[in-house]
Amino acid sequence: MAHIIVVGNEKGGAGKSTVSMHVATALARMGYKVNTLDLDLRQRSLGRYFENRRSFLRDAEIDLPGPVNHDLPEIDPQTLKPGENIYDHRLSAAVGSLETDSDYILIDCPGSHTRLSQVAHSLADTLVTPLNDSFIDFDLLARTDSSGEAIVGPSVYSEMVWNARQLRAQAGLKPIDWVVLRNRVGTQRMVNKEKMERALKMLSDRIGFRIAPGFSERVIFRELFPRGLTLLDLKDIGVKQLNISNVAARQELRDMMKALSLPGVEIDF
Repeated sequence: MAHIIVVGNEKGGAGKSTVSMHVATALARMGYKVNTLDLDLRQRSLGRYFENRRSFLRDAEIDLPGPVNHDLPEIDPQTLKPGENIYDHRLSAAVGSLETDSDYILIDCPGSHTRLSQVAHSLADTLVTPLNDSFIDFDLLARTDSSGEAIVGPSVYSEMVWNARQLRAQAGLKPIDWVVLRNRVGTQRMVNKEKMERALKMLSDRIGFRIAPGFSERVIFRELFPRGLTLLDLKDIGVKQLNISNVAARQELRDMMKALSLPGVEIDF
């Protein structure tokens, strides 16, 4: 059975689609069969990433290894029983069709609470939650006091993950490996950064997630999206020498993939 990776939180702008594309492409380049689903049916950032990739590769007349993105299948409402949710069936049909023909299925969730996102979290073997290094984003996980030092209570997102864990336990499935990625962390030692480190460590012990390094804020990620490329594709399109920032970004990707500890994966890039 495929290992299901869900990339989700309930806040936009945290880098979910960038993380999704890089994780999926890294796995595909290591020889795994990877299929992806974009559950943001309105904005479709990951879907647009793939459309850009297809256009660029076609125009450049080159072929690069990568994952395959799929749209959710349509379901005839007439086939539903009373009380059944059509989105549940669309997602289960998509996963069911891919599960036996994938090593990994990566699901990119929208930056808001939706029925699709809620169901996807209960399917996650690995849940990846990108988080900008800010207490505004930390509020996604938990509420703190005015000092940022004490946890007052969990957020609605943490409660949703808890509910997903309960559903998996009731179904006899293995627990979710929840990984919070620290994105856009500043390079300087600042008071806010140190407070975030302490708060995340405190919360990880309390509600059970692992903390992993994510991506720094870099111009390269804005340049890659219109062409549908990742850091791992640059040399294949003729970039002979990476600049210092790009080399550092590749190292961040390597560190992130190692920290995810996906089953059977040995980093070789």
